[in-house]
Formats: sequence, structure tokens, C-alpha cells
Amino acid sequence: MKRLFLTAGLTAVLALAAFAATGDGPNFSGTWSLDKAKSQGLDSRLQNADSATCVITQDDKTISMEWKVTGGQPPAGGAGGAGGGAGRGPAGPQTYTLDGKEATTEAMGGTNTTKATWSGKTLELSSVRAGNFNGNDFKFTSVDKLTLSDDGKTLTINRHRESQRGTTDSTLVLNKQ
Repeated sequence: MKRLFLTAGLTAVLALAAFAATGDGPNFSGTWSLDKAKSQGLDSRLQNADSATCVITQDDKTISMEWKVTGGQPPAGGAGGAGGGAGRGPAGPQTYTLDGKEATTEAMGGTNTTKATWSGKTLELSSVRAGNFNGNDFKFTSVDKLTLSDDGKTLTINRHRESQRGTTDSTLVLNKQ
């Protein structure tokens, strides 16, 4: 009998450890439409956009987000985009590994370091772009905290960004298409 309880206890501990190690959480995959009426702190491009969608693909190892914004005006100083910063969005999807480790790539005259970490059912995606453009050093930090409603139909992104232009905070509410 003791052996049965010991085996059951050990199995439970191993299952919890596996859950923590893999970062199992919600799957955010899908096409999501921005609900401007429920969102707060939107930049001028998103606020004035005819539509803004975010396409998310996720598997056991990675999550990738690609924003598509139509209409609206880009932020002053660049081509802008919902997924970018410092006046310019990233070309193509932004991809993060789900193993909790930092990944650094060369991008736009510098580096882009990304990291994804789970905290319960919330996925935190951080990105730091740094480098030099036309003789000027730049650093842009972005942290998106993604949470999914219990019914899986609403995605909320709490976003914090810092750059030479200042700090911004926003809450984006998206509905699954």
C-alpha cells in the first residue's frame, strides 16, 4: 500500500514538473481582430485604422505573431505598425521560442533579443532591439502579456513599450475570427 501511495505521489510530482518545464498554457493560435472600443491607449495608427488583425501561430516550441493593419496613419517618423516600435514595425512575423531562453538575431542595424515566459495562463513576450541607425544609437523594449478568456474567444494583450520617444502602455482587446 505504501508503495502505491509513493508511486502515485512521485507520478504527481513528475507531472507537475513536466508542466512547469514545458510551459504548457493556452494556445493563442488563430486570427484575431482588434476591438478598438474595448482597447485602451492605442497609438494613432491603430486608433485610426480601418482594421487591425493579428495572426498567431503556435506549436509546442514557438509562437509567432504577425500584425496586419489597413488604413490609418503611421506614427510620425516612419512606416509604423502594430507590432513594431520606434516608428517602424518588424517585417513579417515576430517569432519567440517557448523554452524560456533568450534568442538573439541580427536585425535592422543591430540585434533583436526575444524571450517568452509563462506565468500561469499568461504568456509574456519580451523583445529588446538595440543598435545604431545613421550614427544614432537606439534601444526599443517591448513587453506583451497575452491572456486568453476562458471561452477562448477574446485575447487581451497588456503592452508596455520603452524607447527614446518615451514609455507607452496599452491594452489591446482582440476577438477571434
